[in-house]
Amino acid sequence: MSWSSSSSQRLRVDTESVESGIQNERILVLVFETMKWDIHVLCQTARVNRKLHALANRRLWRELCLYKAPRMIATLTDGAGKIGGGWQSIAKLLFFCGGWVSTTHFKINPPRSGHFVNASRFSKTSGRSFLMKKCREDVLYVSDPCEHKTGDKDYDVGIYRGVFQRFTRSKTREYLIKRQVQWEETLRCPYCGARVWSMTAARLIPRKSAARRLGSCDDGLEYFVCLNGHMHGACWLVPLSSDEDDSEDDEVNTDDSDDQKDQ
Repeated sequence: MSWSSSSSQRLRVDTESVESGIQNERILVLVFETMKWDIHVLCQTARVNRKLHALANRRLWRELCLYKAPRMIATLTDGAGKIGGGWQSIAKLLFFCGGWVSTTHFKINPPRSGHFVNASRFSKTSGRSFLMKKCREDVLYVSDPCEHKTGDKDYDVGIYRGVFQRFTRSKTREYLIKRQVQWEETLRCPYCGARVWSMTAARLIPRKSAARRLGSCDDGLEYFVCLNGHMHGACWLVPLSSDEDDSEDDEVNTDDSDDQKDQ
């Protein structure tokens, strides 16, 4: 590396540090690395002041996502430096169950509140089960359902989430536009706040494969996709026998432990 290019790089880093009000951003990054990018600490840090909030949006959320789910993020970005909806929304999707309120096609009472989760498993193998055959070219990561007890001995609520790679170029979006599916009037994406489409209204849910993957009944599920490609849904969970617990490949686990960080 030449002196001029080295000086230019150092100037860029120094300029970023001055703009954020942090003397050396790299030190802050190293501190978070020693804490294994604790999501709760990062959330608290981003709320301290506007400068740290801006720094988190510009750099820290991205670093957290790369640390916790490197293979998944590499697939989603496909070499690009940006991601639909921003890095904060992806970080939230990795670590936050968005909860559920009653919708036209899936009603529950009372509503389920959103909450942090200790670990989540995302799989693009699972994602294929949520795509119609004509959309199987798309890449979709989907989490295992987060179980919410209802008090009923047979059925609990499963709330799941996911994200598309390059949603603006996806077959799923193409069909949503072609069919002129209307936005949901009252719902917004719990991860980026964007407007959403009901995949039930769009008739784009392969119910048998999605239900089997979730451990639900065919008519007991619903999910939405926002304009940034974030997915969130809910289903009625039924007890599974041991032979229905399929093994997965292409998994991403967001557990804090190093050996489960990126399976």
